[in-house]
Amino acid sequence: MRRLRLRVRDLNEPDVNESVATLVRRALAVDGQPPFNDQAKLDARAGSRTLITAVVPSDDDDSETMIGAAILGQGELEFTIDPEWRSYGYGDAALGGLVGSAPPALSAWAHGDHPAAASLAARHGFDRVRTLLQLRMPLASRTPASAPTGQGVAISPFVPGRDEAEWVALNALAFADHPEQGKITVDDVLAREAEGWFSADDFLLARDATGRLVGSIWLKVEDGIGEVYAIGVHPDSTGAGLGRTLMNAGLERLAQTGVETAALYVEADNERATGLYRSLGFGDHTTDVQYRRRTPGSTPR
Repeated sequence: MRRLRLRVRDLNEPDVNESVATLVRRALAVDGQPPFNDQAKLDARAGSRTLITAVVPSDDDDSETMIGAAILGQGELEFTIDPEWRSYGYGDAALGGLVGSAPPALSAWAHGDHPAAASLAARHGFDRVRTLLQLRMPLASRTPASAPTGQGVAISPFVPGRDEAEWVALNALAFADHPEQGKITVDDVLAREAEGWFSADDFLLARDATGRLVGSIWLKVEDGIGEVYAIGVHPDSTGAGLGRTLMNAGLERLAQTGVETAALYVEADNERATGLYRSLGFGDHTTDVQYRRRTPGSTPR
């Protein structure tokens, strides 16, 4: 095993961005899941999280080969090792170096509930604390809604430059107890608007008769998959069928644009939401797991 080194790099540098993108594609092809979520990458570009690459010296010259990468910050870690370099101990070495200077109560995401990730987490003192399901549905099997179930709302596309602040306020209310979603800022929305996948026509807003924003469904179409990127309902409007109305509107939008598969993420313990999605035809696809590092003196779970 060659000596592993960790290097802090800037994801805004074109060569670094391309190297990381290649690593992500290789990991995705093997794992079925990308190793980094959108927020982590946006934060790394903005400087609020740090990109760290894992490199080993070349056999032939003084150069180094990038064999892995991590995004660390805001109490969270995501990292991956290139599939070609796995099973040689580099994951252990990288994680050991990454957690050495990190806060004790560090959280780490494993995108895909892989046994190797669980074993690695256990060896470094991490406990499983959260499970996120990815559900999928072939749109060809969907039965279109015969009539809207949420009453008295009008659904129209998001308008960039006008709706950001209002949507962020709604999102914060709808996800007040969510550790990530409820913290999205206007700058986060603007950063996503700059992404190649963004389309305002895939971002649908629901307003009541007074024009007040009461719900939304944001779709992300990429690589042939139509993801329900975010769906939220104002707390005052829950229980009236608006969530189902928004889901049907989003699925209809995806079907009209030729998308064949819909996907979404949901907390495994959110029985109300998972019940809605399964009733619409979604089934299990894969699982993400969040681990948290035990603080000194705590008992393993």
